[in-house]
Amino acid sequence: MVKLDIISDPICPWCYIGKTNLDKALAEYPDHPFTIEWHPFQLNPDMPAGGMDRKAYLEGKFGGKEGAVRAYAPVVEHAEKTGATINFDAMKVTPNTVDAHRLIHWAGIEQRQSLVVNLLFKAYFVDGRDIGDHEVLADIADTAEMDAAMVRKLLASDSDTADIQARDKHSREMGVNSVPTFIVANQHAVPGAQPPEMWVQVIKDIMSQLEAAE
Repeated sequence: MVKLDIISDPICPWCYIGKTNLDKALAEYPDHPFTIEWHPFQLNPDMPAGGMDRKAYLEGKFGGKEGAVRAYAPVVEHAEKTGATINFDAMKVTPNTVDAHRLIHWAGIEQRQSLVVNLLFKAYFVDGRDIGDHEVLADIADTAEMDAAMVRKLLASDSDTADIQARDKHSREMGVNSVPTFIVANQHAVPGAQPPEMWVQVIKDIMSQLEAAE
């Protein structure tokens, strides 16, 4: 098997689009060689713990409503092309994602990481839920058949918070400054929301190399 590390943030629309594209390629090759692990990167590491009103956040970040509309136009175009649903009207809060990253980390221990990432993307981009809210995160854990009561207890503590922040810092020190960033076999960094065709070619190349090595 070949390691595929994905550095991502669950409120990043390009990460959502990138995963949708990757999933299409993986569905085409169910015997793909990848072992996938998700890693934390906060788009807004200084976001207040309770998050911010999304409209105020976007207008502050992009210099007003028109700037926000311009910045998100390519997102809308690529989401439609990819088939990734983004319900902008439902999204009221831009959350701090450190707790969502903690949930992804705990899901990894139980081999449920990609499922939980999917559920976080759906909760935020489709259902407009606040994925910084502990009850929302516990509900996602429950849907993924994790122990929701234990997740609530862990979220109420600072368990693994320092580890998430250290891993985020490590990625930045490695030169990662945007997400998603995919790292294939610990050596090839692939930035951005790549199309399914690119992943199909990568899968074919790796499978050929593995067969030749047998």
